[in-house]
Amino acid sequence: MGAKFSSELAAQGGVVSLKLRGVIDEDNELTGIEGQLSAGVTVLDLADIERINSCGVRDWVNWLGRIEKLGARLVFVNCSPAIVAQMNLVHNFSASGIVKSFYAPYFCPRCNKERLLRLETRDLVHQTPISSAPTCRCDDCDGPMDFDDMEESYFAFMNNLKKVLSDPATEEILQVVSAASEGGAKQRSRGSSTGITPATGPSLTPATPSTGAPSSVSPLNRTPTSRSPSGNMPTAKTPPGNALAGLVSQPGEQPATSSGNHRPVPNATATAAATSTAQAGSDKPAATSTASTAQPSLVRTILPWLALAIFLIAAIGVLILAIAK
Repeated sequence: MGAKFSSELAAQGGVVSLKLRGVIDEDNELTGIEGQLSAGVTVLDLADIERINSCGVRDWVNWLGRIEKLGARLVFVNCSPAIVAQMNLVHNFSASGIVKSFYAPYFCPRCNKERLLRLETRDLVHQTPISSAPTCRCDDCDGPMDFDDMEESYFAFMNNLKKVLSDPATEEILQVVSAASEGGAKQRSRGSSTGITPATGPSLTPATPSTGAPSSVSPLNRTPTSRSPSGNMPTAKTPPGNALAGLVSQPGEQPATSSGNHRPVPNATATAAATSTAQAGSDKPAATSTASTAQPSLVRTILPWLALAIFLIAAIGVLILAIAK
């Protein structure tokens, strides 16, 4: 199998279990798996599907149609958030199969970790439309966790399952699958998959695996709580690392070195001092230039009046001499 996609096929108790991992895109190898499947109950474990693009959706829908023609009765278990998103977008994404369980994203404000909680569709289908996610507690700190998505949009696919899950034939299939036990952790760290290196980035830092302690889940009490136990207030969800590190320097400190396109802001005190010094130094030439330009303009203003005064004095002298004669 390719590095981005892998599969694992097993059979137990007359049930074929196919576990898919990685990314389903234009390079998927679904066609190669098709020949290994046969008629009967086929469980598709999709817990480790990280992403599926438009080309992958097209191949996926066509692939499900072909294996159903072979007589496969599909049951989807442990559907990842990526699969749930496509179920809400593409009406025939699960073909005529049964969605037994899926993972929902939660966030623990005390541990500052993202987690996935596995939910059973039979426990929630009678509460549709779901406007409030089931409450659950963190396996590590036992604190209440917040649902990390929009409830109405994330659980929208459940509205189409009520009729399917009420069918007696569906109940028989689910009993067979439960007897074979599809497995999967009740609660797991988000972004951690087995056998495939999880994608990492600024907002996708793999969380620390949980201890495996049983979680306290109440699907019936669907009102999320925002108060953490022991009187501790929930802390704000922060991105991995300090996103502002190296951008602002404290007074008296040297600006931190930054990489990439982030540029450190200069020290405010040093900037102000440098600006004042530059302005003070530039004031002296300006004053000298102003004094030198003021002198010629003063001379040009006085000279006409001085010439007029001399002319008037000379005219008066000539007039006195004429009268005296």
